[in-house]
Amino acid sequence: MSENNCLFCRILAGEVPSTKVYEDDRTYAFTDINPQAPTHFLIVPKEHIESLNDVTKGDEPLLGHMLRLAPKLANQVGIAESGFRTIINTGEESGQSVSHLHLHVLGGRSMAWPPG
Repeated sequence: MSENNCLFCRILAGEVPSTKVYEDDRTYAFTDINPQAPTHFLIVPKEHIESLNDVTKGDEPLLGHMLRLAPKLANQVGIAESGFRTIINTGEESGQSVSHLHLHVLGGRSMAWPPG
């Protein structure tokens, strides 16, 4: 999928509306339009990276930044203390439906294990 057709790139460009949770120079976080928990948001890099299969050594600071944001934002929205789940789906069989790397953060309810 080209960046021009990528839903998340279109959200980042302001072409598709979203409900912003957080933004900085490297990432954008917004609520999931199909939430799987009472609180469900995504953290996406502003740079188009299709999946974890496409990250390079140079992307390690970005990935670390995304993972550090998860508890910060979970605390901000009130789910850090009770617990939250982070998920990065990679590839079609994992459930990755948008070919742009994204970190799901879910909370506000008990989570089952193993997941789906």
